[in-house]
Amino acid sequence: MSISGQNLFRFLSVGAATFILAAALNYVIDPLQLFRPAVLYPARYSLDDRMQNAGLIRSQDFNTVFIGTSLAVHYRASAINDALGVKSVKLAMSGSNSVEQSFVLNAALLRRPKMVLWEMDDWIFRDAPPIDEDKFVPADYYRMNIKGISGYLLSLDTARESVGILIRLLKPLDRLAAALASLQYLKFGSGSIDDLNTLPANVDRTTVYNTANTRKSFDYFAAHPSEIASGYDYDAMVRGFERDVISLIKAYPGVEFRIYFPPYSILQFVSMRDFSPQTLQIILKFTSLALERFAQLPNVKVYDFRDAQEITHDLDNYHDVIHHSPTIDLKVLSMIAAGDHLVNRDAPTVSVERLKQQVEAYRIDAIER
Repeated sequence: MSISGQNLFRFLSVGAATFILAAALNYVIDPLQLFRPAVLYPARYSLDDRMQNAGLIRSQDFNTVFIGTSLAVHYRASAINDALGVKSVKLAMSGSNSVEQSFVLNAALLRRPKMVLWEMDDWIFRDAPPIDEDKFVPADYYRMNIKGISGYLLSLDTARESVGILIRLLKPLDRLAAALASLQYLKFGSGSIDDLNTLPANVDRTTVYNTANTRKSFDYFAAHPSEIASGYDYDAMVRGFERDVISLIKAYPGVEFRIYFPPYSILQFVSMRDFSPQTLQIILKFTSLALERFAQLPNVKVYDFRDAQEITHDLDNYHDVIHHSPTIDLKVLSMIAAGDHLVNRDAPTVSVERLKQQVEAYRIDAIER
């Protein structure tokens, strides 16, 4: 063999050995916990919910799945457990659409939970690409097929996180790992699954959630009315609803689905009333259809909190016209447990009519800036 041939052989051998060692390290440490729950070291979790959920589904013990958007992402699984007497896993994903939620939820349902608690809003049913064209969801991690397993084990990103977990086991280097996590070089920085994507305890909530911030959000839409209508197409919403929700629920008749529409602030709908009335009509029409469809399914209970005036009209509960405070998280859970705002199967659209009346009667000028 020539010198150049020998050098090429050595180079390929070193490269192969490196990949084998990285794969072995990733399999043993398994930072995402795709193969087994962490038992040899304290588990670490990533704030990347679309990736982390693949590991949570396979590593956690649960009988209830909680899923939704950013309106659900700051809930604590422990609060859900205490309120409803369940053992839950939180799979909420900020900004997620119905395609993503249905895919992740279907993967979780293969673990045979008894109940699904689903925070649902009309915006998730916007047009979205198929899951395999979604660059934010590592779909093959959920499927655990050859592509997903090999991609995970041979990933240098996975190896970096594996090394980071090993570093944390050495006390002198723990601060280094914490610093790397704070700089987002290490993605698996959280040591508490219950704290994942929640509001830190040291944050003054009154500076985040208050009337001034909510009014500022309303004023933004006043200046950018076209953004209110973005993504709201009635026919597309109906297609997504039937494909991603109704078909999934029908596929699991033995699972109880508790679906709730969250308490948007009244200003969400008033902004539509004032700046994009056609969007408001789309939402009201779509919601009526959805509630009527849910009423036909025996394994579904629906709670509609959008007309919960004691919450939605108190603008100190909100960061913007949509996102409510963690205090309201607990309120919503207690109301679900008590059966408050449960949609009547015989009159499923009553809450929509109440919301319509509230929106028509509301006067924005009464709010102090």
